[in-house]
Amino acid sequence: MERTTPAAFYQRPPEMLVLDVDGVLTDNRILIDQLQNETMSFHVPDGVGIRWLLASGVEVAWISGRSSLAPQFRARELGVKEVHLGISDKAGTLETLLEKHEIHPSAVAYVGDDLIDLAPMALVGMPVAVADAREEVRQVAVAVTSRPGGMGAVREVCEWILDARGAWQDILAGYASESKR
Repeated sequence: MERTTPAAFYQRPPEMLVLDVDGVLTDNRILIDQLQNETMSFHVPDGVGIRWLLASGVEVAWISGRSSLAPQFRARELGVKEVHLGISDKAGTLETLLEKHEIHPSAVAYVGDDLIDLAPMALVGMPVAVADAREEVRQVAVAVTSRPGGMGAVREVCEWILDARGAWQDILAGYASESKR
């Protein structure tokens, strides 16, 4: 599959990727069993992409309107340190993150899917919508993924960022050299 990195990513390659959780990192479904245990599904290739970004020096943050143990566990597993759950003011949280990390909003990609993501998307240089995002969200995005949330959309954005930063070919070369051993 050919990757087509959006032009905005080349203009100023992202230094930070900020992700919504429900509908972006997950498929927007929450399973609750008879004992009231909540289960969420995360896409493994999305996690690989996040690890590549972190290893290449790109900050990654999650901001969710919901609070749940599953994203906390998954973030810890991937090495994502900036995890903000139960947030009603996502834009305010994003502004605080940018100050803390001294990153200009134009160097940030934010991936969202629903109306609560409109305000933080308006703050960043690279607002992205997942393929199955609400129409209002897709309209304000500079790019829309070909994959839906929870099904590879995050991996797609990670690859765009790595490509724009010139790191994608190094990742490919690393895997190619491993296969020759």
